[in-house]
Amino acid sequence: MMKTSLRWPSLMITLSLVFAGGCGAGGGGSTPARLPTFYPGDTAVPATGVAVPGVEPFDRNVTALLKKWNIPGASIAVAKDGQLILARGYGYADFESRQVMQPDSMFRIGSISKVLASQAILQLRDQGTLDLDARFLDILTDYHVAPGGDSRLRDITIRHLLQHSGGWDAGISGDPMGLQGTISRALNIPMPVLCPDVVRYMMGRPLDFAPGTRQAYSNFGYCVLSQVIEKVSGEPFELYVRDHVLAPMDVHAMSIGYSQSLSQRGPCEVKYYEYNGAALVDSVFPGGGKVPTPYGGFEILTIEAPGGWIGSTIDLTRVMTAVDGSRVAPLLLPQTTAEWIADPHLPSWFSSADYWYGLGIFVGPTPGTWYHGGAIYGAKSELVRDGSGYTWAIMTNSMTQDPAGLAGDLDLAMIGALANGLEGSPVDLYAQYPSLPLPPRHR
Repeated sequence: MMKTSLRWPSLMITLSLVFAGGCGAGGGGSTPARLPTFYPGDTAVPATGVAVPGVEPFDRNVTALLKKWNIPGASIAVAKDGQLILARGYGYADFESRQVMQPDSMFRIGSISKVLASQAILQLRDQGTLDLDARFLDILTDYHVAPGGDSRLRDITIRHLLQHSGGWDAGISGDPMGLQGTISRALNIPMPVLCPDVVRYMMGRPLDFAPGTRQAYSNFGYCVLSQVIEKVSGEPFELYVRDHVLAPMDVHAMSIGYSQSLSQRGPCEVKYYEYNGAALVDSVFPGGGKVPTPYGGFEILTIEAPGGWIGSTIDLTRVMTAVDGSRVAPLLLPQTTAEWIADPHLPSWFSSADYWYGLGIFVGPTPGTWYHGGAIYGAKSELVRDGSGYTWAIMTNSMTQDPAGLAGDLDLAMIGALANGLEGSPVDLYAQYPSLPLPPRHR
């Protein structure tokens, strides 16, 4: 059986790392009550899903992870050669009501949403309706560089946006996706501001570097891409992705989430938890007052393409096994998938000759290893195609105070459990967990 010993560098690939302190009109100030210790001492962590051959190291590792980070729950899924061979839920989707986590519980997937947006863009290119080297302002003609603004904005192409080389560096000028209050005041509009408002605001802001000269992770670039998808396809971004990207992958349960209140949680969606000592913030929704950040501290529609989708670990493995063609016919032409994972050979925000960011996906240390992570308030996620036939996903319903440290432990938990391979279920578990359309919700 093939061994898995993959390890990649911790990468700043999440929304929350750059949003810290940036949501709402005026920051935090109040501190909520401390969380309980969810699993003190020898308290057992409940597990759901079929106990397939080889499940024991996963149970041990995920249980230890939840206790170490004081997280209520997690879900994992592992596919091999296009078949689902392991699906487990651990702990609680809602600790207070003792709602046990299920293998197909739904989470905010954070920046893994960029995989969906990039597939939509590349599909439009394959259809002949979009040129990756077209300048985005030649497509989104309703936006204009502000008088006296940075003329280099006119040079930014669709390819630049996909590969995070558009010219914005959150490490220098901050992440505009978290500047709800600033943008609201600058444009004299009520909160919450949405993606088109952020684009308007950024047309008056200087770039941090010349487009196409280096890479710096940019959530804003994917906000722009969502507008491109809508303009070129003539459909709302969410509907286009659901009907033309996810449906051919046999994924029907994923959607853009809600962030205003816990009461808007979807029928299979987990409850999101902050870490001990996390400050309450001003709600971006009128009259919301002080709120925990996962519920009212940001508007998920502002970041729908960079990080606003919800889904299960099972459906995330469905996405990746569709992209690579191991389960269903690939969405993209073979040469387009090759371009999606190609090394752009640009100076990058992370330094490693063995890893790179393509056109919406991290790659390395081999061209067959693809991955993306995500962190958004109340949730952390990792999705990996490891190059040896395995695809796996893990998600938690707390992000914790150290997202990078948690990301490393999520990777280690799964990589360690897969170290000697996994026999898993002899039958394909995808049939046991169909991705069914959920009841519609209205904003």
